Amino acid sequence: MCHPVNHDRFHGRIRDSRRDCDWAGCEERGEFRAPGGRSSGFDGPGDYRWFCLDHVREFNAAYDAFKGMTTEEIWAAQSPVSGWERETRAFNPTAGIDAAPRWADYADPLEAISARARARKPAERKDGRSISPDERRAFDLLGLKLDSDLRALRSRYSELVRRYHPDRNGGDRSFETRLQGVVEAYQLLRKSPVFV
Repeated sequence: MCHPVNHDRFHGRIRDSRRDCDWAGCEERGEFRAPGGRSSGFDGPGDYRWFCLDHVREFNAAYDAFKGMTTEEIWAAQSPVSGWERETRAFNPTAGIDAAPRWADYADPLEAISARARARKPAERKDGRSISPDERRAFDLLGLKLDSDLRALRSRYSELVRRYHPDRNGGDRSFETRLQGVVEAYQLLRKSPVFV
């Protein structure tokens, strides 16, 4: 039995797309998906933009996955074991969910549930941009105020890397877990729409 061959030369094309190309002024169909302003994370898969063939090529030619990273960060991101040194939420015994509410503190169980939801609600910066719970934890881990700018983020990141990295702190490897948390928090925040 012979299987039909897909003769479309372009991997990832969504032929029956009803979307318009997101490139300003373009009236073609958006048949190719590209990363949007919000990357995937705890809150969901993230945003996407849709482009026609010409504009997805232009977008891809200008896309820099390592933008804003230091040489050390690029080397770490390209490592074959990158990401395997930590437990993901799916394999974490608690599945990434904090402890159960202290039911005795509430007269009504719905109060406990709503208090937990309020705690997980995105915070907001003075400029009106909302901050997801993951971003808030990253700000806390780095010891930054929610209204910090990109310069403060980079400065704090450099300071913590100097403090925790064995090459910079006299070979003390006891801070490796803390360093990994700092790197992950920085990676999350530097790509966040909060700093766009």
